[in-house]
Amino acid sequence: MLTSKLIDTSKCIGCRACQVACKQWNGLPAEDTTFTGYYENPVRFTANSWTRVVFREHEDETTGEMKWYFAKKGCMHCTDAACEKVCPAGAISHTDRGAVVTDPRKCIGCNYCVASCTFKVMAFNQKENVSQKCTLCSDRQVIGLTPACAKACPTGAINFGTRAEMVELAHKRVNQLIAEGYTNSRIYGLEELGGTAVMYILKDEPEKYGLPNNPKVPVSAYIWNAIFRPLRILVVALVALLLWDNKRQNEKVNSPGQETK
Repeated sequence: MLTSKLIDTSKCIGCRACQVACKQWNGLPAEDTTFTGYYENPVRFTANSWTRVVFREHEDETTGEMKWYFAKKGCMHCTDAACEKVCPAGAISHTDRGAVVTDPRKCIGCNYCVASCTFKVMAFNQKENVSQKCTLCSDRQVIGLTPACAKACPTGAINFGTRAEMVELAHKRVNQLIAEGYTNSRIYGLEELGGTAVMYILKDEPEKYGLPNNPKVPVSAYIWNAIFRPLRILVVALVALLLWDNKRQNEKVNSPGQETK
């Protein structure tokens, strides 16, 4: 049974409760941030920050009014997932509920998934040598719980259920917003990249929320999947060997008493 998370940006107030809930449930440590004068904090995804609330402001071309756009961002859990295509170790896969997850036991730390992610929401944990991102709270789902971010949202901006339920809810809400005068309202993620497990209700153009208007899997990911993936075992062995040798050389250089030549 496919499940989906539906984010209604018209109800998002930018409180960041979802960010806190994500960190708490997944045991992600706090990290130093720098105030840039901009509302977003943190300003980028990291191995310890899988959820971000983004803020954009745009001037209305007709009225001159300054409008604010908030949106919760994280992994979109794409059906056509670039990260899965490029992973040489087979460490990234889809669950039967539609989530895209990484198996840390198989991840070799090559970083191809981070570089190829369509939405740039993946990060690399250098300490653990694995890529990390939102899991759609797959561990909560298997015990009958909703994702932590949806549970914590105080305004009902994050909904969760079967994909059919979320699509129906999204259509109703978009029709309501259009009737209220928000004629640019739409569902984002319904068809993009084969459909994403995380969908949005947008009141305006996607790019005003920092979302690509027409997201695509990089051409390089298709080339890798078609040509190089059949040789995955060989590639994995080679990459693992190179990474191990690089780590060994770094440890040798940084070991106490080692002279620099």
